[in-house]
Amino acid sequence: MTVSELPNSAPATLEELTEQRTWYKSALGLARRQPLGAAGLFVVLTMVFMAVFADVITPYDPEANDFEFMLAAPNSTYWLGTDQFGRDQLTRIIYGARTALYVGFVCAFIGAFAGLVLGVASAYFGGMFDLLFQRVMDVFMAFPLIILALAVVSILGTGTSNVIIAITIPFIPQCARVVRSSALAIREIPYVDAARAMGFSHKRIILRHMVPNVMAPFLIMLTTFVGQAILLEASLSYLGLGVQEPTPAWGLMLQGGAEEYAESAPWVAIFPGLAITLAVFAFNMFGDAVRDVLDPKLRSR
Repeated sequence: MTVSELPNSAPATLEELTEQRTWYKSALGLARRQPLGAAGLFVVLTMVFMAVFADVITPYDPEANDFEFMLAAPNSTYWLGTDQFGRDQLTRIIYGARTALYVGFVCAFIGAFAGLVLGVASAYFGGMFDLLFQRVMDVFMAFPLIILALAVVSILGTGTSNVIIAITIPFIPQCARVVRSSALAIREIPYVDAARAMGFSHKRIILRHMVPNVMAPFLIMLTTFVGQAILLEASLSYLGLGVQEPTPAWGLMLQGGAEEYAESAPWVAIFPGLAITLAVFAFNMFGDAVRDVLDPKLRSR
């Protein structure tokens, strides 16, 4: 590197350092304003790290049976004890995070994205399409989430793919209804009328002018759906209609020891239950923080 090159490289380095400091200060300020949201995000990132690097973190095979240590209490070898088949509880909880996050993220993204498209289209076109669409959404929303998921999975059968379909379907009308309410207000804004007058296509008006302005409720619903999907997956697996053995899943771990070993080996049910509670609570806290940041009314307070 010559001396003539130093003045050109130094400003770029200083600019990068300034951007890093600005990003750090913004993140720290947001964490101070939303401590619960920051705590929820920390738990979520920890779960993602555990799910991605489960093969490196855990010393045991989640499906390996050790019949010499069945229902072993927590000790230095098995930190969270073992289940009725001698499988390490900690290992299965870490691998269960992979199952929970996979089902949660896939269901939340597909359900929220489908609700976004249908909600914006319903608000934009209006008329008979909007009327029929809303009546169909009313039918789906008349059923509680777990009841509708049970009905779908009882028709399609068990398995991870069918569980994803069963959980995704109830999410679509919820997101579509929220997005539609925001899109109805945006449709009456003058720039949408101006885009129509200029001859822009429906696709361009929806994608360029309406969808970006409903991203705030969409992101809020997306983060909320992840926690709900994790809870629904655990509920279906606990009832024997979700993920099946030997796949590690928190609901299956509860099913295997929640009742039969409640007194003799309570750790079989306590630790998976704590994992479900912590995951759902973390996503709910993070979703509330996202709502507070994106909602202008709450942000002004």
